[in-house]
Amino acid sequence: MTFSLIARCPRTGQIGAAVTTSSIAVGSRCAFAAAGVGAVLTQHRTDPRLGPRGLDLLRSGCTAAETVAALAASTPHAGWRQLAALDAAGGTAFFHGAKVKPERNAAEGPGVVAIGNILSSDQVPAAMVAGFLAAAAHPLAERLLLALEAGEAAGGEHGEVTSAALLVMGRESFPYVDLRVDKAAQPLAALRGLWTEYAPLAEGFVSRAVAPDGAPVI
Repeated sequence: MTFSLIARCPRTGQIGAAVTTSSIAVGSRCAFAAAGVGAVLTQHRTDPRLGPRGLDLLRSGCTAAETVAALAASTPHAGWRQLAALDAAGGTAFFHGAKVKPERNAAEGPGVVAIGNILSSDQVPAAMVAGFLAAAAHPLAERLLLALEAGEAAGGEHGEVTSAALLVMGRESFPYVDLRVDKAAQPLAALRGLWTEYAPLAEGFVSRAVAPDGAPVI
């Protein structure tokens, strides 16, 4: 019961992901991204090993399509897996195993791919991509969150979500944004609250790492 997306900002080169589900700790299990490399989603009967493996394939020069194909071909339980990948050029790809439960679907747009399973409507991924593309003037983190909210407004999953996460990689090896909500009655609203508080501090946290002499006090 998960819906998610990964995307790239063409202005900044940032790469990120947003995800929500009915089970705990989705942020630690489903979304993986690396600066200048790309991102991978692994969900349904989630295998978190496929995230780092996918990033290694992207680092080696594989496209998103080649990465997804290699992951699907190399896992012995591909039928249970739902995957997506985004490469550094903005290319996207996805995979649904035969055992992934309906409603399931995916949608793609320039530099973005959304996937979902056990959804209330197979239009949820398309709504997410539309929400993302409609917010082109906003920072990547905001666009991802708006897309997740659009997916929820389109019906979301077949049940109540309880955890959500927002991950954005910028110029550095550490996340520009890594916010997570677990076991909340309204995780997307809680994630929105965290982002609202974190957004004005994000650049300051980067400065504290790379240029501490002139960094702000936070």
